[in-house]
Amino acid sequence: MLGGAGADIASTVRNPCGKAGGTHGTEQSAANRGCGRRERLREQTDRKIMRAALEIVVSDGVGAVTIEEVARRSGVAKTTIYRRYRNADDLLHRIQVEAAGLPDFSDLDPSRDGLRAMLQRIQDCFDSELGLKAVGAVLTSDNDALTAIAEQVLAPAEQRFSAFVNRGIVTKAFRADVDLGFLFDTVLGSMLAYTALHDKATCAEPLSSSKMGANSTNGNADGTWAAHMASLLWPVIAV
Repeated sequence: MLGGAGADIASTVRNPCGKAGGTHGTEQSAANRGCGRRERLREQTDRKIMRAALEIVVSDGVGAVTIEEVARRSGVAKTTIYRRYRNADDLLHRIQVEAAGLPDFSDLDPSRDGLRAMLQRIQDCFDSELGLKAVGAVLTSDNDALTAIAEQVLAPAEQRFSAFVNRGIVTKAFRADVDLGFLFDTVLGSMLAYTALHDKATCAEPLSSSKMGANSTNGNADGTWAAHMASLLWPVIAV
């Protein structure tokens, strides 16, 4: 058995990213910082790989996803990708979407303004995590790996969406007979259809009357998708 300094050294070797303590606190703290930097770099690399793979799916289809093409588009070395994944199929099956960026609606009141803000956060979330075009591509694909990627974002987002609506039902701001699943699917379908019809830059800018048409149902001055959708949904869900 090791004792004294020997035990401390052994502990550091066994757990280089553990908490600092004892006489080796300074060294351990430096080791922790080093581990934190490596974790951040790995996360950044994983995100580059994920985005590159999804870009290929959107532009060329799932069959065009290869390690070589992912390396070219992501700027990540092919050897680095091969250390993580055996091949392109393994890469698609093991892609993990960062869940920390999913929207939180707990601070929003169940009101018309709260509904609009929630819809905007959903749109921003999907666009930043996957890209709205990528969401549409993976949802229309029959590839199980792509469906699983979408579900990593869609399932938690739907849960938080439902929690927001349920708060409105409890406070009697929203109707109690709202079909939450159908409502979320409607929101998602509308968002993806809007994206397909308009360039990404247009999603954050007012739509001109020539684009919307003289008989547009858009009653909002700003013309964003979130405001337009909130106008359509409010009469359906409000008490």
